[in-house]
Amino acid sequence: QVQLVESGGGLVQAGGSLRLSCSASEGTLGIAAMAWFRQAAGKEREFVAAIPWSGGVAAYADSVKGRFTISRDNAKNTLYLQMNSLKPEDTALYYCARTLAAQAMRAPSREYDYAHWGQGTQVTVSS
Repeated sequence: QVQLVESGGGLVQAGGSLRLSCSASEGTLGIAAMAWFRQAAGKEREFVAAIPWSGGVAAYADSVKGRFTISRDNAKNTLYLQMNSLKPEDTALYYCARTLAAQAMRAPSREYDYAHWGQGTQVTVSS
């Protein structure tokens, strides 16, 4: 069972930046697509960004396009989310997620495409 661990969350002022990281607690991320989702208090979890195993064309939610960048370093077994120009509405618990190998070459945006999830890291953006 792959266990994912997120880090890099924190408190930042509006307009600031944060970089989130996600790695496997043991071993590697493996051949899989990876994604970030987020859940704000009182709201459903929503898609943020996804990237295929090859690091090819990524997918983004409209709300973060042009501000967030997803990337991965397969040699370091780490997934990243660079978040710039943060807004108070970006405040949420951010989760990384991993597909099974069959989905590795895609960048799916639906939760049910992802088999493994981390515990989340909190991002709070103050106004």
